[in-house]
Amino acid sequence: MIHLKPDTSIGNSVLLIRKLKLWSATVIFTLILLLIFIMIQSDLNATPLMDMGLTAIIHPFFLSGFALALYIILFILVLWVIYAHLEYRFAQKQYQLEQIINKRTEDFIIEKEKSEALLANILPKNTADEILAKGKATKTKFNFVTVLFSDIQGFTQIAEEMNPEVLIDELDKFFFHFDSVVEKYRIEKIKTIGDAYMCAGGIPEKNRTNPIEVILAALEMQQYMIRLKESSVLHGLKYWDIRIGIHTGTVIAGVVGHKKLSYDIWGDTVNTASRMETTGEAGKVNISGTTYEFVKDFFVCQHRGKMPVKYKGELDMYFVNGIQPDLRDAEGAPNKEFRLKIQMIKLQDVEEAVNKIFDEEAPPDLYFHNALLARNITGQTELLATAEKLPEEGHFCLKLASVFLLTGFISDYEKPAEGASALMEKILPRFGFEEDYIATAKQIIKNSFSGKYESAADRILHDARYDYLGHIDYIRLTDKLLRERNEHGLLTTPGTWIEIQKKFLADHEFLTSTGRLLRSVSVEEQIGSLRTFYT
Repeated sequence: MIHLKPDTSIGNSVLLIRKLKLWSATVIFTLILLLIFIMIQSDLNATPLMDMGLTAIIHPFFLSGFALALYIILFILVLWVIYAHLEYRFAQKQYQLEQIINKRTEDFIIEKEKSEALLANILPKNTADEILAKGKATKTKFNFVTVLFSDIQGFTQIAEEMNPEVLIDELDKFFFHFDSVVEKYRIEKIKTIGDAYMCAGGIPEKNRTNPIEVILAALEMQQYMIRLKESSVLHGLKYWDIRIGIHTGTVIAGVVGHKKLSYDIWGDTVNTASRMETTGEAGKVNISGTTYEFVKDFFVCQHRGKMPVKYKGELDMYFVNGIQPDLRDAEGAPNKEFRLKIQMIKLQDVEEAVNKIFDEEAPPDLYFHNALLARNITGQTELLATAEKLPEEGHFCLKLASVFLLTGFISDYEKPAEGASALMEKILPRFGFEEDYIATAKQIIKNSFSGKYESAADRILHDARYDYLGHIDYIRLTDKLLRERNEHGLLTTPGTWIEIQKKFLADHEFLTSTGRLLRSVSVEEQIGSLRTFYT
């Protein structure tokens, strides 16, 4: 954490100037005083002069006009020295006060940062920021949240038999590990009550992958408890088993309390997740039929049938037995294919975030490079990549590049490729995207703006970007581009623009077979329409 220290250099400079001023006045005063003393001393040593038989005494120096002038100057210097001394003393006092204020300000900043960090640990960042800004936080409805409950099997009996301090230490060890797991998967810890641990995915930032991530977290918790159990059995110690229940649905999230703030969630989804835990089995991850529908392509699930649930009737339940064989490595962890599939889903969340940036941050004079064109390019990229049978990994990187292709025009119209790359670096790590995929997508964008079409992905993005050249809305869009360029200082007359576009249309070629097939208006027809429109 960076502490912003107050600047003390100005106070030091002022104090130094005052000190130099005082020294200068003192030195000048001393020199003049010394000069007067020397002159007077020379008068006292003077001898009578004989001139034409008369004895003449030279007038004393201290009575001369020059001496009177020196006295006046000396008097002024005395006043100047006194003033400079008082000014220096004042500056010294001011500097000391500034030092005290700066120290207290720095202490205040450090304490403020500590308080904000503590609040951020207790509450989600968005909620903490809202409380700091407004003094309260509004409750929010989330339509797609996955809630996890875990509970230790037979905890009541264990608590009666164990030393309380040992019991708390053991619980702390479990929950400390659970906290690290939920943080890894960007899941929000809600609370612990006794031996129960509750967390939720999909809040406070909405996402489509929260059922998958919550189950991954549950499996890691389960594996941790299995390792502890094996170690305890090996040493002849008692072991603890946990039940885990998961359900997906709608919740209301918000802060309760006025003094001891607490972030909590409410709703039928929370109750159902709790029922999944209580009707589960020790060492098992029990999920509802609703959650199963979202994760069945990723995990091996065992159907338990319809199980009776208090106040709910009968609900479908499944035990999660692990990751699908083709999506896991030799150790049972998610492999590259698993990570790619989940990032393909996350890409939809990224698209929403980018659309929001266009809606909220794009300047109004982006008539051409706007949200509508960005969405059209992304959709056309998807179509062409599918038709050209691009491999899944290349398809993903290409689509990621298409989402960010035009975002650079928002921040840097002259260097859109650099602007797009900067936004990718800012946004994508928050969604858990891997660096290799980000680097590949950035290179595709760079190639698009520099006219390099080295790979199939480059050629597909080229055709998606210039798809409008082969359609009837070309005239409308090219006129928007002309207006946009003129408002950004790239002034072009209609006549010049016609010539630029004629050459561009004549030189342009679609680089994929699908792109060529999708052209609906010929180059000649577009040039004819261009002349008609601007004359």
